[in-house]
Amino acid sequence: MAAKSLTQSQIIAKLAEDNELPKKQVKSLLDNLAALACKEAKNGFTLPGLGKLVLVQRKARKGRNPATGETIKIPAKKVLKFRVAKAAKDAVVGGAAKKPAAKKPAAKKKKK
Repeated sequence: MAAKSLTQSQIIAKLAEDNELPKKQVKSLLDNLAALACKEAKNGFTLPGLGKLVLVQRKARKGRNPATGETIKIPAKKVLKFRVAKAAKDAVVGGAAKKPAAKKPAAKKKKK
């Protein structure tokens, strides 16, 4: 069975305990961080060691209605994405497993 993610109150309690701060102060800090991230996301917002929020422009494209199979036009739009930092990714997934390089076929020697 997979472990459940931490709730907001569990995160606040853990941070308060680790940093010897009152829970109210930690909650206020997290709320201010979230508000700042939302405000600055259009310019890009980086959380060092964790990742960054970036605004991406998607092009218009054609899609398909899955119920009817009808082709529809999907308009261009802006979307907010979170790009995970390499350090965070490596910490969670483990070190990037190196793939062996694809071997090129050996060149045939010409007969003289």
